[in-house]
Amino acid sequence: MQTGPDRDRLSRAEIRKDAVQETFTAATHTVGTVTTIITGAVGDIGRAIGGFATELFEIRESTRRASRDHEVRAEVDEIDEVDEVDEVDEVDEAQPNDI
Repeated sequence: MQTGPDRDRLSRAEIRKDAVQETFTAATHTVGTVTTIITGAVGDIGRAIGGFATELFEIRESTRRASRDHEVRAEVDEIDEVDEVDEVDEVDEAQPNDI
């Protein structure tokens, strides 16, 4: 059994083993941290793309509604124009000719 200052000394092999073990532990923690960051970023990207797609659907639906409203207004305008022409024709027919 060793006594004295040599007893507390670590061998070179044990020092290397400890250095490798600490390096491995630090590397695995770093990989875990980076993986967590990437996973969060991918989730954020997915949510952003989903929000963009939702906006596109809303824009498409608004465009369709506006187009339908325009078509209905155009039909109403055409009917109003026809009614006005019919009223003018009726007035013309009702008045005697001055010629």
